[in-house]
Amino acid sequence: MATSVHSPKPEIRKRGEQTPFRRFVSDFIVSRLAVLGLFVLGLVVLIAIFAPLLAPQNPYDLAQLDILDGMLQPGTVGGGGYPYWLGTDEQGRDMLSAIFFGLRISLFVGLGSAILAFVIGATLGLTAAYFGGKVDAAIMRWVDLQLSFPAILVALLILSLLGRGVLNVMLALVIVEWAYYARTARAAALVERGREYIEAAQCLALPTSRIVYRHLLPNCLPPLIVIGTMQVASAIALEATLSFLGLGVPVTEPSLGLLISNGYQFMLSGNYWVSFYPGVALLVTIVAINLVGDQLRDVLNPRLKT
Repeated sequence: MATSVHSPKPEIRKRGEQTPFRRFVSDFIVSRLAVLGLFVLGLVVLIAIFAPLLAPQNPYDLAQLDILDGMLQPGTVGGGGYPYWLGTDEQGRDMLSAIFFGLRISLFVGLGSAILAFVIGATLGLTAAYFGGKVDAAIMRWVDLQLSFPAILVALLILSLLGRGVLNVMLALVIVEWAYYARTARAAALVERGREYIEAAQCLALPTSRIVYRHLLPNCLPPLIVIGTMQVASAIALEATLSFLGLGVPVTEPSLGLLISNGYQFMLSGNYWVSFYPGVALLVTIVAINLVGDQLRDVLNPRLKT
């Protein structure tokens, strides 16, 4: 009697059950502030990406600047025939355009330094947790030494040696931030290292790199993602502080912090807009990132929910 082999029926998801992604989205959108922060952050990123298309002028093209349009108040129509909605600085640079281009530098430095610090810190933290012993002790003593110094002082020391520049600022921020990722990755990996799937992978004699990056790292990502979100905002704020102090990005590639610094000298003379509006843009960007990060923390680790 012939028998037929039937393929197993696909699993039917019960009504009301959600996929992990849908569950994550539904938990995230519970907070209206988080949704607002995500919307504002997405808008800021789009403005930074398409700044050359959205900005009324290229504020760093000398051919488009007119010194006669210097220090115009917000809403004034300049010699080019279009209004300067946020006013101009002493060189006739449109502040709205300057903010659009400044966002590109601030986000590039913040995201770039956070990603590099994530890679370095997570690698060292996972290595310390997985191998333990002297390796763990050496790496964590280095982390403790790094965290014992104020971040701003370390960054100032590095930039005083390297000089101004976008890449130098990113390098300084990576050196300052990597220790936070290393400590977080180690703490999460110590919990996962004794699990059955790690022991099974070791019994199968899998390569160490595969165990660490294919099995250990994915289960340590939730706290690292939260830390990474917060560190992006911290990096943007720290870069703005360094640029305000004159040790950040060069004047040819100004960020929001440098725009604030350039307008600070005009605050007492009543020309508030040169420094005020870049400050508002910086504040809105950092607050939006923090709102998203706070909700990510609550969703990925409900035990920390406030």
